[in-house]
Amino acid sequence: MSTSGRTRQGRGGYPPARLTHARGTIEVPPGGALTVVMVADTHGQPHPKSAVLIAALRPDHILHAGDIGDLSVLDGLAKLAPVSAVRGNIDGRTPGLPDAMTVDVRDAQGSLVTLLLVHIAVNGPRLRADVARLAAREKASLVVCGHSHVPFVGTDKGFTIVNPGSIGPRRFQLPILFGVMNVRREGITIHHVSCETGERWTP
Repeated sequence: MSTSGRTRQGRGGYPPARLTHARGTIEVPPGGALTVVMVADTHGQPHPKSAVLIAALRPDHILHAGDIGDLSVLDGLAKLAPVSAVRGNIDGRTPGLPDAMTVDVRDAQGSLVTLLLVHIAVNGPRLRADVARLAAREKASLVVCGHSHVPFVGTDKGFTIVNPGSIGPRRFQLPILFGVMNVRREGITIHHVSCETGERWTP
């Protein structure tokens, strides 16, 4: 996946006055099926079982929706599959990461889905107006986000929204999870996996 759109971030918090934005493409491998693992909010301490569980899925790509913490987290994930990541509010001084990334998932016949990867995207279950405008401008139909550590798959303003939850340190009583997106030309399925049990998670 191309990361040529990555630029150095400004100083300070999240988001800056002008969002840095990258674009890239994920190609569906021969056979017509793509597995994308979605993670967020590692805070430098991904769950000890997360790497083994992710590796078992043999993902084609990994998306990190921010609050990475130590960048060695990305190095570890990159041993499992190519990684695309955006910065979160704790990554404010981290160079080389965009605030948002548009990803076009395509096969030999053309685009299957365009998604927007961003750290902060919702207020409760509702998509923020600025993120909705960016997603519409980028012709994205799916938004992948983090920040709250609350796992969900929902819809708002005509967009599908996915928060994979956190594979980092537990917040309150929330589960420790990552998301899995399977893409075929026939459609897309999304589910969560528990790092604690290794099983598919449902609310």
